[in-house]
Amino acid sequence: MSSVLSSDGEQDPDVMAANATSAALMLSDIPWGGPIGMIRIGRINGQFIINPTMDEAVKYLEPQIRLASKAGKQKKEYRLSMMPETTMEKIRKLSESRIEAIFSDPTYGKFERGEALDQITQDVKKSLEEECDEESIQGLSKAVDTVRKQIVRRRILKEGARVDGRRLDEVRPVYCESGNLPALHGSSLFSRGDTQVLCTVTLGAPGDAQHLESVVGPSSKRFMLHYSFPPFSINEVGKRAGLNRREVGHGTLAEKALLAVLPPEHDFPYTVRVNSEVMASDGSTSMASVCGGSMALMDAGIPVREHVAGVSVGLVSEVDPITGMITDYRILTDILGLEDHLGDMDFKISGTRNGITAIQLDIKPAGIPLDIICESLDPAFRGRLQILDHMQRAINAPRTEDDRNSPRLATLKYHNDSIRRLVGPLGALKKRIEEETGRDIEVGKVYKGIVTSIKEYGAFVEFNGGQQGLLHKSELSHEPVSRVSDVVSIGQQLSLMCIEQDVRGNIKLSLKANKSSSADKGFAGTKKGASQVWASIGDKTNGQEKNSGKKDPVVTKYAAVEVATSAVSDSSFFIRSVAECDEEEEKLATLSQNKTLGTFASSDQLILDQSVNDSGGAKSASLNKVCKDKKSELGSGICAKDLKFGTVVTAKVYQIRTRGLVLDLGGGLKGMYRYEASMST
Repeated sequence: MSSVLSSDGEQDPDVMAANATSAALMLSDIPWGGPIGMIRIGRINGQFIINPTMDEAVKYLEPQIRLASKAGKQKKEYRLSMMPETTMEKIRKLSESRIEAIFSDPTYGKFERGEALDQITQDVKKSLEEECDEESIQGLSKAVDTVRKQIVRRRILKEGARVDGRRLDEVRPVYCESGNLPALHGSSLFSRGDTQVLCTVTLGAPGDAQHLESVVGPSSKRFMLHYSFPPFSINEVGKRAGLNRREVGHGTLAEKALLAVLPPEHDFPYTVRVNSEVMASDGSTSMASVCGGSMALMDAGIPVREHVAGVSVGLVSEVDPITGMITDYRILTDILGLEDHLGDMDFKISGTRNGITAIQLDIKPAGIPLDIICESLDPAFRGRLQILDHMQRAINAPRTEDDRNSPRLATLKYHNDSIRRLVGPLGALKKRIEEETGRDIEVGKVYKGIVTSIKEYGAFVEFNGGQQGLLHKSELSHEPVSRVSDVVSIGQQLSLMCIEQDVRGNIKLSLKANKSSSADKGFAGTKKGASQVWASIGDKTNGQEKNSGKKDPVVTKYAAVEVATSAVSDSSFFIRSVAECDEEEEKLATLSQNKTLGTFASSDQLILDQSVNDSGGAKSASLNKVCKDKKSELGSGICAKDLKFGTVVTAKVYQIRTRGLVLDLGGGLKGMYRYEASMST
């Protein structure tokens, strides 16, 4: 595993990772044929640019060799698991003639040929079981595969014959059509032999571009090609567990091949997504995806410069066992899956009539001479031209806007004197356009949306001109929610805050965050229109307790913790100024130093906010009298201008904060009760 520890943001670290991997293998005890050196070559303005230079690439080898000599481990010795020659000869005699007969019959298709070969293997196994030859049975599968490989390679090298009867440079029969799914923006079906691919194109707005997180490169891309290889394409019942490495690699290759002919972003700002679904596979599905994707792009009306086609070229070679040099070879055009499996090379080449847009080379030998690689380009070009002719007959130009079923982006130009009418008074028309068509999502901003569906884990909300966001169960309320349907319902309109948007574009919304934000704004607005006031919890008594003759308990300031933490909606509060709060804290500090606790009592009502002394008691009694008068005058309707220092009001706990309680005083007023220094929250 190679991990990027730091990057300058300009050079792609993949080249350095390859050289570092080679150095790590040199230090290990794994036997291999290294070291290797890797460079990147670019072509700018017709000039080949080597970065780093070729001399520097050679310099990568010498440090690795020195490093291995100083700190490298002793390489492990390994022994090849060779099958006994007698076993190999026995299986060859039982199967060779029948296998060669199948490979010589071009009428066999992929699956028919596979079934016939499997039947031969089963017949050989029965013969070995009758002889009780357990050793041969254990190596049967490997031996039969070796016989198949020898027959196919010998027929290609000696006779120039392929298993399906084609010439070495012949392309399989091609069938293609475009617009086969008219309801989609673009579609095509491409078949080459038993390989068939269905491609579709979807167009989106510029904001639909895929967001990327990478060490280097762009932060988003507007063209995506997704390659899918389902199990049914090879007659298997398999489990789909997400994309595998093969699908990602084939999709990336096809994407690069088509990206070269797309129009510039300033001429065509759409986001384009191509889906390639392999319907049947017998080799070269990635190149079939290139061909089908090119036709689907034209069917969607995308002004690509020209068609792109791809073909795979194979190699069968004969190597001198002593020198390891290739003594004879044959190049195959448009290889089958069997030829890919039994051959030496899979050289994927895609391009237009004028040049190559993408290549990928997979080889099995330790190396292939450069002249053979260059020689492979010519049959690939001729095969590509044949395929392009078929594609041109299916669709030879991008469809016009009147013919295609796809979205459109329109640009309207306004004169300076017309912009005011476009925006509308106070931006009303602009806001309405943004709500209907959508705008960029901002985290922390409040949006209006409609609940479209409800799940066990939350609700999906449509907002901002058709965008979807998730309102998770945990973001519905500050209180625990057992069922989502208890809080919201389908079709309900909500004001929600966007709290997160990840790199994939998934949007998370919150209802409780919006409520908290609204509460903060409401409390701030109340403070602007009135003096700074604080609320202290007063005596909680009711008529029953007074009529029963029970004496009101004496409550100290330190006993107020129970009252604060269990405050209910009908608690009585005493309004006082900030200066009085500060004075009270100073008195509390003095009491703490003297290690004495004072009690607070009065004849009419018990107040927690006065210290125990004669003057304090008189002040409390005086304030209580004012409170009773004010309370009778105010009634249920409370205005900020009617509040005076010493007024007792009934309030509800609106919100619990870390340092106190937000209280609803009624009439749209909010107050704050601050926890005393001795209280615990």
